[in-house]
Amino acid sequence: MMMMMNLSTLKSLIACLFVVLLYIFDVTAKSQTNYSKFAFPAVIAFGDSVLDTGNNDYIATIMKADFRPYGRDFLGGKATGRFSNGRIPSDFLAEIFGIKESLPPYLDPNLEIEDLLTGVSFASAGSGYDPLTTELAAVLSAQDQLNMFRDYIGKLKADVGEERTAFILAKSIFFISMGSNDILVTYFMSPFRRNEYNVEEYTSMLVDISSNFLQELYKYGARKIGVLSLAPIGCVPLQRTLRGGEERNCVESVNQAAMVYNSKLSSSVVALSKSLPKARLVYLDNYSELSEFIQHHKKFGFEVENSGCCGIANIEAGFLCNSFSLGVCQNATKYVFWDSIHPTERTYSMLVTDIVEKNIHKFV
Repeated sequence: MMMMMNLSTLKSLIACLFVVLLYIFDVTAKSQTNYSKFAFPAVIAFGDSVLDTGNNDYIATIMKADFRPYGRDFLGGKATGRFSNGRIPSDFLAEIFGIKESLPPYLDPNLEIEDLLTGVSFASAGSGYDPLTTELAAVLSAQDQLNMFRDYIGKLKADVGEERTAFILAKSIFFISMGSNDILVTYFMSPFRRNEYNVEEYTSMLVDISSNFLQELYKYGARKIGVLSLAPIGCVPLQRTLRGGEERNCVESVNQAAMVYNSKLSSSVVALSKSLPKARLVYLDNYSELSEFIQHHKKFGFEVENSGCCGIANIEAGFLCNSFSLGVCQNATKYVFWDSIHPTERTYSMLVTDIVEKNIHKFV
């Protein structure tokens, strides 16, 4: 009887192992899918830390990630200003479209013309649509990013001419990630906006600014623009610690505000895409994708979903990693989050793969 039970258990374990290996093979195969056949000449990014590949390194702000342990798993193990242990969505988007392995920040003084021709990031960690958000963080505002984009266009025209520049802008793929800092920080973690607006009013204001931002990009020649939704920001380790109670649950009021914003953003993007000739404006759902990874983390090969690999989600630790961070995990691939707010490189890679796979056809 004992022999039979052991044999049965062994068979079950082998079956489970086979399922896990099959899943890993499937994820690996997907992550290696190359969409270069779509022939986008460049990837161009705007927004916040989700897409900032190092612009904040070159401005006077405390919102920086140019020190270890940030970047420990990046190409060459160097901290570059990316708020993760390795590459972030900007990089994976450039790679998945067969353009280049990583996307440089526009403010990098060492950029060559080839870097500009194949795309850069204008994003700034801590940024948002609300001017107060960027004022509080002392980072590049949405308008600052548009101003840099104008400068970028001027450089392209000077090097390859107006006709080639217009072609690059029209055929390239643009991505925007903005709004998380507005809701998470400016609205819920400071008293200023909550005294002026309720959630409905504040999210409507943000979406109006987002709509104007998209129309400005269109005016400058952008035609294919992907707009990332907010993630379930009430589930980041920071929010769990500060407002999630003893059980460190997700903060539903914050997630609800994110969903209200996302619903309005989706409608706005669809309406704009219909009204602007030849525009391919695409709403990219980031909320449900990351929610799946958090709620069913073991299914996706993660072991920890409610704490970051680096940093302790409390005020004394400063929320993010720092050069004195203790207890940094050895294997970040087991974690959904790298620090108290930002996902790990592996999480980002999986998110980008899923989002592109589900939405690529909408850009053509």
